[in-house]
Amino acid sequence: QVQLVESGGGWVQAGRSLSLSCEASGSIFSINVMGWYRQAPGKQREFVASIDNGGRVNAAESVKGRYSISRDNAKDTVNLQVYSLKPEDTAVYYCNAVHRATGENYWGKGTLVTVSS
Repeated sequence: QVQLVESGGGWVQAGRSLSLSCEASGSIFSINVMGWYRQAPGKQREFVASIDNGGRVNAAESVKGRYSISRDNAKDTVNLQVYSLKPEDTAVYYCNAVHRATGENYWGKGTLVTVSS
């Protein structure tokens, strides 16, 4: 099992940046991909960005050009920065990890980000 705990959410003004961090614990060796999803009010959860063990990055079109994702394997963390925030970035942001062998998804409890205009 893998446990994920997010931190860094809160209220942010539009145009500014945000940093989120996710710390993994448990069966860390089993993880391949770590990343972030978000769920805005009244909408389905959507992919934001991910990074695998080899450092390969994938990101949604909605954040391309204004995000940064990094992984610290020594600290078992994955960090997300989103720049030039927009009100439509308001959502609960969830940390995600994928089991390398089974493809099972693990989820954090989420952290709320509110962007005011």
